[in-house]
Amino acid sequence: MSKVMFDYTKSILERVSFDPILFCKELEKAINVLLPYEMEQLKEWLFSFTMEKPELKQCLLIVNS
Repeated sequence: MSKVMFDYTKSILERVSFDPILFCKELEKAINVLLPYEMEQLKEWLFSFTMEKPELKQCLLIVNS
């Protein structure tokens, strides 16, 4: 079940990546739902995903806090 939630979170974040504010809001929701090991996976995915999208880099602060 947890893999499903992680994949769902990634798909939502990919869909809202056009809007940094919405992306940050969805990322905050994901932090409240995902398990600790899933958060580590999400961090890795976020670093690679935001490499091409500098406007989303500010949202990484949410994950690192």
